[in-house]
Amino acid sequence: MSKHILMKTKLATSLSLILGAATTMSTFAAEVEQQSELEVIQVTGFKGSIKESTQLKRYSSGVVDAISAEDIGKFPDTNLAESLQRITGVSIDRSNGEGSKVTVRGFGPDYNMVTLNGRTMPAASLPAGGGAPNSRAYDFANLASESVKSVEVYKTGKASIASGGIGATININTARPLDNPGLVANIGVKAQHDTTNRVGDDVTPEISGIFSWTDEDAKFGASLTASMQQRDSSATGAFVGEWRTTEYDGTIPQAADDIVLENAPAMGQYYSMPSDLRYTIADRERTRTNAQLTLQYSPIDSFTATLDYTYSQQELFEARAEQSIWMDNYKTHLTFDDNAVKTPIYYREERRDLSTRDLGLALQEQNQVNENNSIGLNLQYYFSDQLNFTFDAHSSKATSKPDAPYGSWINAGLGANVVAAQQVDFSRDLPSMVIDFDDCSRTNLNCSGALDQADVGSSILDANFASQESTVDEFRLHGSYLIDNGSIDFGIESRSMESHSLQSLTRNTMGNWGIENPGELPDGYLDPTNFLAEFDDYDTSGSFDQGFTGSASQIGYWAADQYGFNFAADGAFATNRTIEEDIQAAFVQYNYSNEINGMVFNLVIGARYETTDITSTANIDLPDAVAWEGNNDFNVRYGTNKDDYSLSSSYNHFLPSLDFNINVIEDVTLRASYSTTIARPTYDNLSSAATVGVPTGPSIIPGTTNAPAATGNPSLVPLESNNFDVSAEWYFTDLSYVSIGYFNKKVDNFIGLSPMTQNYYGLRDASAGPRAQAAKAELEAQGLAFTDSNLFQMVAAMENGVAFDSMSYEEFEAAYDVLPNSDDPLMDFTAQVPTNSKDAKIDGYEFAVQHFFGDTGFGLQANYTIVNGDIDYNVAADPTVTQFALVGLSDTANFIAMYENDKFQARIAYNWRDKFLNSAARYVNEPGFTEEYYQIDFNIAYNYSEQMSFFVEGLNITEQNMRQHGRYEAQLWNLEQNGARYNIGMRYNF
Repeated sequence: MSKHILMKTKLATSLSLILGAATTMSTFAAEVEQQSELEVIQVTGFKGSIKESTQLKRYSSGVVDAISAEDIGKFPDTNLAESLQRITGVSIDRSNGEGSKVTVRGFGPDYNMVTLNGRTMPAASLPAGGGAPNSRAYDFANLASESVKSVEVYKTGKASIASGGIGATININTARPLDNPGLVANIGVKAQHDTTNRVGDDVTPEISGIFSWTDEDAKFGASLTASMQQRDSSATGAFVGEWRTTEYDGTIPQAADDIVLENAPAMGQYYSMPSDLRYTIADRERTRTNAQLTLQYSPIDSFTATLDYTYSQQELFEARAEQSIWMDNYKTHLTFDDNAVKTPIYYREERRDLSTRDLGLALQEQNQVNENNSIGLNLQYYFSDQLNFTFDAHSSKATSKPDAPYGSWINAGLGANVVAAQQVDFSRDLPSMVIDFDDCSRTNLNCSGALDQADVGSSILDANFASQESTVDEFRLHGSYLIDNGSIDFGIESRSMESHSLQSLTRNTMGNWGIENPGELPDGYLDPTNFLAEFDDYDTSGSFDQGFTGSASQIGYWAADQYGFNFAADGAFATNRTIEEDIQAAFVQYNYSNEINGMVFNLVIGARYETTDITSTANIDLPDAVAWEGNNDFNVRYGTNKDDYSLSSSYNHFLPSLDFNINVIEDVTLRASYSTTIARPTYDNLSSAATVGVPTGPSIIPGTTNAPAATGNPSLVPLESNNFDVSAEWYFTDLSYVSIGYFNKKVDNFIGLSPMTQNYYGLRDASAGPRAQAAKAELEAQGLAFTDSNLFQMVAAMENGVAFDSMSYEEFEAAYDVLPNSDDPLMDFTAQVPTNSKDAKIDGYEFAVQHFFGDTGFGLQANYTIVNGDIDYNVAADPTVTQFALVGLSDTANFIAMYENDKFQARIAYNWRDKFLNSAARYVNEPGFTEEYYQIDFNIAYNYSEQMSFFVEGLNITEQNMRQHGRYEAQLWNLEQNGARYNIGMRYNF
C-alpha cells in the first residue's frame, strides 16, 4: 500500500479557500479564513503531486497550472525550467543543454514575472563572452529543485498579483515547517554522468538534504534545506559572426577579376555574404550551492510569523577554443542558391599574390559567479473571523561578477599564417571549413606540411570585465474581509529596484594582428586537437581537422611577462550604469460565489493602480578615436575624460481584471477571463548613453557596413496587453481531465528597433578621408588590387614616407596604426534605437488531456499549444529597413507516460518546440531563427523501503542538437552539439 499521511492544518484551511474562490496567489491564500471540511491528503508518488496540481487548476479562478513535489525534497525534474516545459503553453530556453528561462504563450523570459513565495526576485546574469547585462528574467538554473514545494503558473492577470508578466506570473513555493508538523528529515545523493564531458570528471556528485521540525503543539518550527551540485560538461559548436545582406550591382566586393559566379543574383536582387566561420570546443565546470532557512512561530491560532533566508550561488568556468577563417580578399568562386535572398552555398577565396593569411586559433576563458541572497519576514494576523491582514517584507540581492582578477571573459588571439585558400560548403547542416594548407611560403614557418605549435603565434589579448548587482526591497500589506458569499481583498505595495552594471575592455598587444612571432609559445601550452572528431553527429568530410585547445589565462600570464603589460582587468570602467525603479501600487479585489439554476459560479473583479518612477544614469569613458590597425581591424581608443548622462521618466497604469467560472454540469467547468497586464523594458533598453563599435572594413570599399552603436531609451514605457481567455474543462475523475482553451492578447507599446545613422562623440573615419582616397588612386596607378590589406598598407606607406614594397603587409601592420585627423569625415554609426512604436496581436489554442487508467498504475499527460501572431518576419524584404516582428512564437507539445505501484515508479517525457524567430536584428537587420527541437527524458525509481529509495534519470537521451540560422537554413548562425545526461542516486528518509 502507498503511504498516506492525513492531516488538517492551517494550510488545509487556506488551500480550501484557493480551491473554492481562488482569490489570490497561493502564497497569500491564508489571508482569508473560512470554515471548510476539505482536508489535505498528501500522497507520495506521481499521483499525489498530479492530484494536487489538478485540484489547483480545477478550482482556481482564471487559468492556472501547477507542478507539485511528489514529496518534500523530491521535485519531478532536476531543473525547475525543465519541469515547467511540461505545462501547456510553456516552452523553455536552454543553456548548456539545461533549462534556463521560460517562454509562456509566445512571450519570452523578459515578459514573464517570476516570484519566490510571492516576492519579486532580482535577476543578474552576464552574457557569455562579456557584453552588457540586460535581462530582468530570473534564471531557473540558479535554484535547485530539491527545496521547492510547488511551482504555479498564473496565465491570467489578477489585481492581487504584482505586475510585470504579460505571458504569465510564475510563483515558486518553498516548504515551510508548520505546513508539515513534526520531524521531517531526508538526504539524497546523486551521481551525474554527462556524456558530453571531455576533460573534466565523467561522474560528478550532487548531495541534498532537508531538515524540518516543529514542537508538539506546532507553534514553533524550523526548517533547513541545502544542496550542492557539480557538473562537468563540454560543448562542440559552430557559428558565423555576421551575415551581411545587400543589393547586387553586378560586382562582388573584393572579388578576383576571374571570379566564377554560378547562379548569380539578378541585378538589384538581394544577396547575403558571411563574415567568417568558426568551430568551437568548450569545456565547462559548474558548481551550484543552494540553501534556505525558515523559522516560523505561531503562539496563538490567529497569528503566524515567518522569517526566511534563501541563498543560491553558481560558480561558472569555461575554457573555449576556436578554429576559424575570416572572409577577406580574392573571392574566386561563389555558387548561389535559388532563394529570394541568395546565399552562397559554395564559397571560395584564394590569396594569390598576397601572403598566406591566418587560421584563427583563439582561446577564451570565462570565470563568473552568480549569487542570490534574500531575507524576508511574513506576518499573518486574523483580527476576527471576518478580517485578516498579512504583512510581507523582503530584501533581495542578485550579483553576477568576475571570478578572476583578469575579468569575467578573456580572449587570447592566436593564429597560424598557413591559409593559401579557403572554401566553405554552406549547404551542410555543419558548414565545411576547407583550407589549402601552406606553411612553406613564409620564411618564419617550419614547412613541416602539418599544423604544429611552431606555426602558431599570438595577436591581441582582450579581457572583459562585466558585473551586475540588482537589488529589490519590497513590502506589502494585504487584507481580506469576508462578506456573504465572498470576500473583499485589498492592499498596498511598494517596490524599489536598482540595477548597477560595470563594463570595461582591456586590450593588450601580443604578437599583433599579423601573428609576427610564430613558435613563441612555451612547449606544452597548446594541446593538438582534432576538432572534427568532436562533431560525431555531422558530415565533416573534407574539412580541415587540425586545431588546438589550451588555457587562455596561462597564455595571458605568459604574454604579460613577454610583452610587458599587467594581466588584470582595467579598473577604469568604460561603462558604469545604474537604473533605479520605484513602484507604488494599490489594489482592491471582490470575490463572489453563488449559484444560477443550480450551477455554482465564482466571480472575481479587481483593479490595480501603479505608479513607476525611473532614473537611468551612466558614467562613461569618452572615446578618443577609432584607430585603423590593419586591413579590416579597427579599435575604439578611450582617453581619460568621462561624462555623466542621467535621464528620468515616470508613468502610471490602471490594471483591471475579471475572472468568471461556472460549473455548467457536474465536473464540467467553463471559464472566461479579462485582464490588462504590463511588462517593463529590459535594462539595456533603458540605458542613457551610447556605446560605439567598429566598422567591419574600410568605409571606402563598397559592401562594408557602417560601424555599429548601441543606445537605450529611458523614456520607454512598458508593454501593455489586453488579455482575453475562454476555456472548457471536463474532470471525469479526480486525476483525469480534458481541457481546451483560447487566448487572445492585444499588445500595445511593443519595443521595436529604429535604425539611426549618426555620429557619436565627434569620432572620425580614417578609412574614408583624403589619405584613403589618395591611397586608392595610387593603387590604381600602380595596377595593384584594391583590397583592404593593400589599402591599409598604401595609406601607412604614404603617411610615413616609406615605399609600399619596403616591407611585407604584416610588417606594416605591426609597425603602423592609422589614426584619424581633422581632414577625415565624421564616422557614421548605425544604432538600433529602442522605441515604443509597435502594436501586435497574439492568440492561440491550448489542448490538454490527463488520465490514469483505473488501478492499473498507468497514466498519461498530453498537451499541445498553438500560438499565432499577426506580424511575421519577411526574409525577402529590404535589408536596409529594420523589421518589427514577434519573437519567440512557436507551437509546443508534451507527452508523458507514467507507471507506478507500491514499489516502482517510471516516467518518460517527450517535449517538442517548433521553429521560432529568436531575433529580428541578430546583426543589423538580419533575423535569427531557432530550428525545431525535441527532447526525451525519463526517470525510474524503486522504493526499497519506506525510508530508502533508489532512482535513475536520463535527460535528452536521444542527444538532440540545437541549431539557429538566418534568413534561410544555409545561413548558419549557431550550432551546438548536445549530449545525454544520466543520474543515479538514492534518497533516505529519517
